[in-house]
Amino acid sequence: MMKMRHIQILTPLPYSDGDTKLGLKEWRHFRRRRKQLTKKAKNHREKLSKKQVEISEAEKGGVDVTSLKIELQSLEKEMDKITEEQEEFKKKEKTMPWNVDTISQQKFSKTVINKQEKGKTQEELTDEEKEKRLREFSQKYEKEIKHYGMLRKFEDSKKYMMEHPYLACDETANYLVFWSINLEMEEKHELMAHVAHQVICVQYILELAKQLNLDPRACIVSFFSKIQVADEAYKQAFQDEVEAFIGRIQKRSKEKLEKLMEEAEEEERQKRLGPGGLDPVEVFESLPEALKECFEKQDIPLLQQIIAKMEPTEAKYHMKRCVDSGLWVPEANKEEQATSNEPSFISS
Repeated sequence: MMKMRHIQILTPLPYSDGDTKLGLKEWRHFRRRRKQLTKKAKNHREKLSKKQVEISEAEKGGVDVTSLKIELQSLEKEMDKITEEQEEFKKKEKTMPWNVDTISQQKFSKTVINKQEKGKTQEELTDEEKEKRLREFSQKYEKEIKHYGMLRKFEDSKKYMMEHPYLACDETANYLVFWSINLEMEEKHELMAHVAHQVICVQYILELAKQLNLDPRACIVSFFSKIQVADEAYKQAFQDEVEAFIGRIQKRSKEKLEKLMEEAEEEERQKRLGPGGLDPVEVFESLPEALKECFEKQDIPLLQQIIAKMEPTEAKYHMKRCVDSGLWVPEANKEEQATSNEPSFISS
């Protein structure tokens, strides 16, 4: 039988007025503290984002970023503390009894209006622009992307991405997707599954940035800190995403392999085509068994006998297809007899 959770109805009673006021005061303080933590976390993410951008720009300009990275590490540690404090706060909130304030608390505390960024967003780019951007980004940062793709621990991924914040973008995710497909096609299944895991990490960061209307670089610490201390439900949801993505990679690689095989077969077929544009393999398979035996044995006298016994129309049809496919090459001085139904067509 399901047990009903104990709900406190903090209504002023003649004999418990003081306790009621204390309960209401405690919950109001609780809610204020929650808002303060939320605001503090947001402000800190913005500081991290600015610092990451500052480091990224400095590195591009060849400036020494040692002091900036020290400042960044300090901000990261502070962000970790804030994240832990928020998690502890959530655990405490779950253990507290329900009352009117908690039952009727506001579902959404604010409305986020996406701001228009400068330039085109990923969704606004044409296929050609996306391809160009990916190509240029990959050529410039391929080494860094592959290094990130080979990392195995969340903490290592977090550290490396914080040192290379420009990797928090769609181009990194897209490159890793293509790499995953190629690995699967090469039958490197275990490595493909690992890179697929790193793809989902990037996609989670991008999705978090979209929801919070922040630069993805500002969400690196938030995601990796959260995933490491998250409850089982969140971790399971993440793992389900990884498994589903692996399934899509396997399906896509299979389709690509099939297409490549079809293209290879067609290319080979084109090379085989005879002077009349017919495939000798297909023509040979369509021949009567008696004619097949003649071509397999390369027995011209036998071929002449078989043709002589056939209906002229049938003999003409099969021999013309043999010539057009290159199975039968008449002598140069007898080319005019190529469509003849007389036995002399195949005489030596």
